[in-house]
Order: sequence, then C-alpha cells, then structure tokens
Amino acid sequence: MLNIVIDTNVLFEGLTKRGSVAELLVNAWLVGRLSVYVSTALALEYVDVLSRKLSPQKWQTLQPVLNQLLSQAHYTPIYYSWRPASPDPGDDHVIDCAMNVNAVVVTFNQRDFQLAKNNLGLVVMSPLELVTYLA
Repeated sequence: MLNIVIDTNVLFEGLTKRGSVAELLVNAWLVGRLSVYVSTALALEYVDVLSRKLSPQKWQTLQPVLNQLLSQAHYTPIYYSWRPASPDPGDDHVIDCAMNVNAVVVTFNQRDFQLAKNNLGLVVMSPLELVTYLA
C-alpha cells in the first residue's frame, strides 16, 4: 500500500465539500483503504485549522470524524527535519512527515512543495492524481 501524507487543504475540502475527489480520499481513509501518516505537528494543525475555519456547529459535527481519522492514522516521529524546504513554513512539517516515512504528499497546493520536490525528491500529487494512480 502506498504511504501518503494528506495536506490540511485536502482534508478540509474532503470534510466540507460533498462529491469532491478530496471527499473520496477522506472516505477511503475512514474505511482503511489508505495508509495515511501524520506527525504530532500535522495532527495539531488539522485540529487548529478545522476548529478555526468551521462554524462552531460544523466543527462539533466534524470533530468526531477527525478523531476517527487520526485514530486510524500512522503516527511517525520526526527523526530528521529538512527545514526550510517550502516558502510556506506551515508546509515544512508536512514535508518532514513525508520524508521521514517515504510518503507521497497529497495537496491542492503543489507550488509550495516544488522546492522540496526538486531538492529532496519529494513525491507530490494532487488528490485527482492520487485517485487516478490508485485506480
């Protein structure tokens, strides 16, 4: 099974936009069809972003779903950091997580991962590219 790290933008869309490719990935994660890796920093970012960007009512509804996703994720310690590897410092922990487990980063924002892709050999895919690859 392919190891993946899901960027926060994909998780957010997957939980909030019905019928999207991101929702398909989140559902596959929920039923154990994806081998998703997170670090503690990435899990905390998921919680932070969702709790801030969602209405209190929507957050209350989706928090148990996020908890279930995180309980099924593979947690990885960060033994080595490649920082700075992105123009967006918030993406550095995504890169660290992926590099420490040799995983593919799934994101809608491939531009911020281009430096890590070129310099570190990081594999980056959009949600659609991942679904196409898995099909």
